Amino acid sequence: MAKVRFEDITFRYGNHYVLKNFSLEVESGQIMCLVGPSGCGKTTLVRCLLGLGKPETGEIYVGDRCLFSAKRRVNVPAERRNIGIVFQDYAVWPHMTVKENVLYPMKKRKVPKAEAEKRAMHALDQVNMREYANHLPSQLSGGQQQRVAIARALVGSEDLIVMDEPITNLDAKLREQMLAEIREIQRTIGTTILYITHDQQSALQLCDKMAIMQQDGSLCQVGTDEDIILRPESRFAFEFIGVSNFIPVVRQNGRCYLQGGKELIPWEEPIPEDLDLTKKVELGIRPNDIVFDPASPIRGKVKRSVFLGSEYDYFVLLGEKELRVQQSTLDAIQYGIVKEGSEIGLRLLNPRYYES
Repeated sequence: MAKVRFEDITFRYGNHYVLKNFSLEVESGQIMCLVGPSGCGKTTLVRCLLGLGKPETGEIYVGDRCLFSAKRRVNVPAERRNIGIVFQDYAVWPHMTVKENVLYPMKKRKVPKAEAEKRAMHALDQVNMREYANHLPSQLSGGQQQRVAIARALVGSEDLIVMDEPITNLDAKLREQMLAEIREIQRTIGTTILYITHDQQSALQLCDKMAIMQQDGSLCQVGTDEDIILRPESRFAFEFIGVSNFIPVVRQNGRCYLQGGKELIPWEEPIPEDLDLTKKVELGIRPNDIVFDPASPIRGKVKRSVFLGSEYDYFVLLGEKELRVQQSTLDAIQYGIVKEGSEIGLRLLNPRYYES
């Protein structure tokens, strides 16, 4: 296992900066999920780590080893960085057996045959694929092929593995299974994993910590899943992870109102004193923090109701503004299912306020 450090990384194409003075630290033995919208620089950062892209400034360390330093003119070749990688499409050779696929990177590095054989079988043991050593990829399921890709990454390095959207091509049930298996493999081996994805749900299920990148390539927030969900540091973090609602807040004649399109709804709850209501301000709230309450003066109309098994997902009109409301099936059974077309009171819990 190894600690990973990016220090002041800058990378650009022409005049377009993909990353500018970007810094991030991944603790040893940790699964760090790097998430962000398409085009924010996630893949560029990984390419810099793997030696496939050369930053303009900054340094990259894996453990105590400097892989890149613009200042000291250090740039370790990609083939000598000893980083395992798992791709989105598995990238297993269809004409090679499972064992041959795992042996291939060691063959390219000219690892002695006996040692390579030993390491390959050990890696297959770690992902529970030894019994399939002589199978061709066409004889395996998607999940089994992904385990082969992980085994191949492990022979590249048990210190650090980079996973780039490794479960995107799997069906929902298999994705759940693979996330559990990746977590179990990591716990058993202790490998540091940098996991790149745009799938927020997978990141929340898997990560020890999550790093959120904004569209401009800057780092928005780093923290545990609880930090990100319960204590978002910005509107972007609140909006990007999980489902969110935003309602404009305005002040007129000394009173605060929620703006549902043209309709103004009185808002009597205390708001932060430092909030500048002369600017555009929005109230942010999670769907499960909106509670149906017949006694509430804030009234909404249920436009659509969707049953999802463990919960009901409602689309509710607050004036002209549509809100998402989530209610657990247990609460729905206990307090009653709200029917489409019904008018109902809404109670807003744990609101956050953001200035635009």
